[in-house]
Amino acid sequence: MGHMVPVMMNTTRTRAGFAGAVSAGLALGLTELIAGITELVPSAIASVGSVVIDISPRFVKEFAISVFGTADKGALAIGTAIIGVLIGWFVGRAARTRPWVAWAAFGAFALVGILAAADGVGANLPATIIAISGSALAGVLTLRYLLNSVEAPTDALAANPSRRRFLAQAAGVGAVAAVAGLGGRQLIIARSEEVRQAVSLPVADLTLPAPPPEAQFTGIANLTPIVVPNNEFYRIDTALVVPRPDPETWRLSITGMVDNEISFSYDDLMNMPLYEDYVTISCVSNEVGGDLVGNAKWTGVRLVELLDQAGVQSTAEQLFSRSVDGWTCGFPVELAFDGRDPLVAIGMNGEPLPPSHGFPARLIVPGLYGYVSATKWVEEIQLTSWEGVDGYWVPRGWAKEAPIKTQSRIDHPRNNQDVTEDPVVLAGVAWAPTRGIDKVEVQLDDGPWVECELTSPLSSRAWVQWRAEIEAAPGQHRARVRATDGDGVTQTAERSRPAPDGATGHHEIRFEVVA
Repeated sequence: MGHMVPVMMNTTRTRAGFAGAVSAGLALGLTELIAGITELVPSAIASVGSVVIDISPRFVKEFAISVFGTADKGALAIGTAIIGVLIGWFVGRAARTRPWVAWAAFGAFALVGILAAADGVGANLPATIIAISGSALAGVLTLRYLLNSVEAPTDALAANPSRRRFLAQAAGVGAVAAVAGLGGRQLIIARSEEVRQAVSLPVADLTLPAPPPEAQFTGIANLTPIVVPNNEFYRIDTALVVPRPDPETWRLSITGMVDNEISFSYDDLMNMPLYEDYVTISCVSNEVGGDLVGNAKWTGVRLVELLDQAGVQSTAEQLFSRSVDGWTCGFPVELAFDGRDPLVAIGMNGEPLPPSHGFPARLIVPGLYGYVSATKWVEEIQLTSWEGVDGYWVPRGWAKEAPIKTQSRIDHPRNNQDVTEDPVVLAGVAWAPTRGIDKVEVQLDDGPWVECELTSPLSSRAWVQWRAEIEAAPGQHRARVRATDGDGVTQTAERSRPAPDGATGHHEIRFEVVA
């Protein structure tokens, strides 16, 4: 009998921990469900996750993007939920003998969620307080109920009715938590898309045709299309849940060092002269050979036309933009007027902007990395001094000025792929927005650099595809690529990480020619 008491106690503590975990999951799931039902209450998981992003050092962001890529938002949201459930596990174990722990822990859960969500897009403070507090209350009451079912077994575990009853109750709570959480997230996504689908994008005053045959190669496996479809376009931002501003009430304001502060509604932009432009944009976190880059046909109003209506003062040095979720960035004012034609974009590849890419409007500034220019869900453009304010990522160690570096990438063959082609076809993309690509070269092993065939550029702001046929004997080989831009500058071979202003180096792959 002496060894039975510790076993019974450990089993009881395990059940209590399980009760705490599913109760915490229920509270989190309910907050997601309420956020999906009403726009007045933001997602608590997303709000807390956004705070985590805000306070994380630069190396954490780099690690998340390098490991998860464009899935980093989902990974962080899932991680936030898992941490909440794990905390619930320990709360349940402690609350078995100290009931006040449950009230204190779930009260803290509510407070953290309310503080994080209070500044969310469209958040209504009273509704947010009621929703998150109510979810926390449901969690603590569920925990107390489940703990009442936690009894030390008096017989073999498999034959203990109280154990089976507890497991059934806890499993039921877990199922409700999962349905509420996943259902709420789907409601949030569906509502954003529903609003967008009600919008009809006007025909642009300056339209561009579809890419002609000479603008793209065909029949090459894995070669990135010259225009990346919306659903395949990379997404990097700090929003765990996509903001969903109402186009009926959304406005874009131009403020600061201007003669006339002015604002535009969504209808105002739709009724102004619209232009289309093929522009390649890139995330500064893109590693050499990475896929955080894409080319699309953007539709929008020329930024200079809006600035001219406001009247930019001569003392203005920085064009500082703000998203509806508080994200900010800035770039020198003169770059808006140097001929690169930035857009306040409302369309992407012939459709209204997808919610994840900035609906109802975003900035597209050719030649600049996104973290200093490409504000999604933009609601304010402030003209200010250069030193007066820094964008979101600058205090976190990234450079304040960030022109996109000349880059190239091998898409075919993939790294470590077996190749049966004779000759071997090497192909990929190269980009240097605003400068264009003059030449792309590949090198096999330590041989000479061989110039590649290029597609006709859609514009100086868009990337090109390249290809080359190389004779290669059976066996292992190494290939690398480099590009020369329209200014005559060739990519450096020196490797550097993305921080603080973009990666450098030649993309290199290995493959084996199979006879």
